[in-house]
Amino acid sequence: MASEEPKAKKLKLSEEKKEKEEEEKKTESPTKKAPAKLSPNSLFGMGNPLLDIIAVVDKDILDKYSLKPNDQILAEDKHKALFEELVKKFKVEYHAGGATQNSIKIAQWMIQEPHNVGTFFGCIGKDKFGEILKQKAEEAHIDANYYEQDEEPTGSCAACITGDNRSLVANLAAANCYKKDKHLDLEENWKLVEKAKVYYIAGFFLTVSLESILKVAKHASENNKLFCMNLSAPFICQFFKDNLMQVMPYVDVLFGNETEAAAFAKEQDFKTKDVKEIAKKAQALPKVNKKRQRIVVLTQGKDDTVMALNDKVETFPVMKIDPKDLVDTNGAGDAFVGGFLSELVQEKSLDMCVKAAHYSANVIIRRVGCTFPEKPDFN
Repeated sequence: MASEEPKAKKLKLSEEKKEKEEEEKKTESPTKKAPAKLSPNSLFGMGNPLLDIIAVVDKDILDKYSLKPNDQILAEDKHKALFEELVKKFKVEYHAGGATQNSIKIAQWMIQEPHNVGTFFGCIGKDKFGEILKQKAEEAHIDANYYEQDEEPTGSCAACITGDNRSLVANLAAANCYKKDKHLDLEENWKLVEKAKVYYIAGFFLTVSLESILKVAKHASENNKLFCMNLSAPFICQFFKDNLMQVMPYVDVLFGNETEAAAFAKEQDFKTKDVKEIAKKAQALPKVNKKRQRIVVLTQGKDDTVMALNDKVETFPVMKIDPKDLVDTNGAGDAFVGGFLSELVQEKSLDMCVKAAHYSANVIIRRVGCTFPEKPDFN
């Protein structure tokens, strides 16, 4: 009989626990929404896939290829040999890169499980760098469906590190060759697009395939899904203004930093340099899907992040970091977007989206390149 006692006690305790849980459920605030259950391919990205080739080099290499210690440039003919030289002479690290792919990678890292929440489309070459890129995307647990062609080699970005500086040389190559009819329009690929509920494309892709962006943007708008875009660089706002403004009516969430915002405001004749005013005016631009108000999120480095929604502008302080812990700010913007998307796809509040964005950026700037520890420490 004595042996029955612990059993009865256990049963009583589990009943009490159940009752307590029921009580807690009742008292939970009605606005507290459980995060949406995530399934693979919920988040879709399309952009320029680049294999990041990171190496610590000496000043001679910079001089040889006329590189500045802290610069971002597109590769010219004189830089072509640089990529081979890095691989042959230095200890290199490879990472799956390119702005959109970075953000999808970060979102997946923040989410952890299930794997392949993020889908990514872009163009690569049928070569060694392409194989490495596929392997790196797999290691990051993203579902990368690349359009593979053999006319151009896989795009790459050489990151030459000297001390605290990082000189970036991007060779877009195959990334420039993405074709809507050869990839996006294929039935099995379009099915992956349809599975998503949040879409993100960096402005850089406006230089590659406007028709692909518009097809995805219209699908999102017609199905009341979220389409997000990034201004990406001042030159996009200036020289690809027409392409950008063709997509803008479909944009539900617009990202940018203060220099991109200033270039955008100038081109749009907003007659203001105030970041809050720019956010407000960008938020009010014409929009196709009237069921959703546009959200504009502008970062300002270590200063407050600005968000405009419903004629209201909010600011969010950035997480502090000791200058001595600052290693590399290059991936900060991609990381910010990735963190934001990780919560957005789970239908969390916008405050949580910004909190996750700040957290991701804070992790990334402490490391070289757009890299991260095994698991996030975020809740």
